[in-house]
Amino acid sequence: MIGGVRPERTQERGFRMTQAYIGMDIGTGSTKAVLCSTEGKILYSATRRHQMQIPRQGWAEFEAQDVWWDEVCSLGHELMEHSDGAEILGMCVSGMGPCLVLTDDQLAPVRPAILYGVDMRAHREIESQTLRYGAETILQECGTALSSQAVGPKIEWVRRHEPDAFDRATRLFGANSYVAAKLTGAYVQDHHSASQSDPLYSMPGDVGGLHAPDAPAGSWHRERWNDICGHLEAPELVWPHDVVGQIHAEAAHATGIPRGTPVSAGSVDAWVEALSAGVRAPGDLMLMYGSTMFLTHTVSEFTAHPQLWLTNGVFPGTLTLAAGMATSGSVLGWWQKQLGDLSFPELDALADEVPPGAEGLLSLPYYAGERTPIFDPRARGTLVGLTLSHGRGHLIRAQYEGIGFAVRQVLDLLESQTQPIERIVAVGGGAQSPVWTQAVSDITGREQEIPDQTIGASYGDALLAAIGTGHLDTGTTWASTATVVRPRAEHRELYDRLFQNYESLYPALKPVMHELAEIQGQS
Repeated sequence: MIGGVRPERTQERGFRMTQAYIGMDIGTGSTKAVLCSTEGKILYSATRRHQMQIPRQGWAEFEAQDVWWDEVCSLGHELMEHSDGAEILGMCVSGMGPCLVLTDDQLAPVRPAILYGVDMRAHREIESQTLRYGAETILQECGTALSSQAVGPKIEWVRRHEPDAFDRATRLFGANSYVAAKLTGAYVQDHHSASQSDPLYSMPGDVGGLHAPDAPAGSWHRERWNDICGHLEAPELVWPHDVVGQIHAEAAHATGIPRGTPVSAGSVDAWVEALSAGVRAPGDLMLMYGSTMFLTHTVSEFTAHPQLWLTNGVFPGTLTLAAGMATSGSVLGWWQKQLGDLSFPELDALADEVPPGAEGLLSLPYYAGERTPIFDPRARGTLVGLTLSHGRGHLIRAQYEGIGFAVRQVLDLLESQTQPIERIVAVGGGAQSPVWTQAVSDITGREQEIPDQTIGASYGDALLAAIGTGHLDTGTTWASTATVVRPRAEHRELYDRLFQNYESLYPALKPVMHELAEIQGQS
């Protein structure tokens, strides 16, 4: 400092002002933000933790304004305070999804945001819309059968059960598009998120040179939009890297991020995280160890299957086949609290004391129902084989392995429907657990690559911002592999035997689970 004035950083004086991008991701358990250089180096990162609201069994909600937007504002100020004067070239925000945020014209939410597939309230609307439009028609035009992951039934649920709120609404958003609107005023939806807004969006009729029967080019299905959404205005469709506007004065004041900063649309966090991990080529699969376990398989063919989700990829002309469990890390978080607020490293240490197979203890991880492959909101968590000789470590290892068996089911299903899975990249907080990732590799018989940068989708958001502003091309990746987890052959026979037992449990226990769900108040 000279006389209280910071000298300009110019090349003539031997300085070069740092240029950076901001990426933010609104996840189920936290909002994360990064400041990245043009080479992908993380200059600063910050996190705000939060918890979803569960007002009733089978419901999952968030306050979009008072949680998501407030955290974006708080993180924006923190990033700028630690930016050391960096020039911000662009920004992008992703979020859990697909979610439903209904607002008025001033972007004030008319009710809490309804979350993705973990919110299972709209099961009757799923049945109704499937009958109304035809299961096969939906599958061929949208690429996906209706399930708790779909947005359309949730819109209809609000319209039926909360008509006053629905009448006040004029617009609908996902988590990323809501924040983009708050930053720029733009009313948009990215093509990937739209492709999960079933049955409101028709998949492109020609992707990768292959034809999807009777599906128009990627666009809103106007007839179904009018039938389900009524008076709600349809957002403009864009791609996740597209710049949709610049940060306006009010948002700049609220977030601390410079006015005029270009903002890219963003998308659903799992797909942006896949981008951050370099999962881009057909045959690549991302396995995300998050609050839920999520899998995205990059494919080259239009492949519609009622137990999987066919979606647009992050960039035009790309496709993914996806699957998701209702829980994974959230189950471990529940056990963490029950066992006395143990840390995750402490959970790992307990599980590591127990041999593979948990000495005959099996767990079904259906604590919030289940999505892929059974799609049963009334499925329930189960422990089978418990004896007086089992301890805390057995309970935790059984959870790791139960999730691993579920992953094996999904991998088998994915590979049976499309091209082989050639490469698996493990991401998310749970991928830092050597015990859990080893169990999954042993159970599935597959290698997992773990990237050296594991901060998550916010890192991919920064990359999307760099691509969207034209500073990098769409083929750019910042990802590199840190470690590879390889399956151990000596445990395969045991895990094959346990997997057969695992697969037999749900069909045998389904009637009991459903009766218990009715007693718990979810009919």
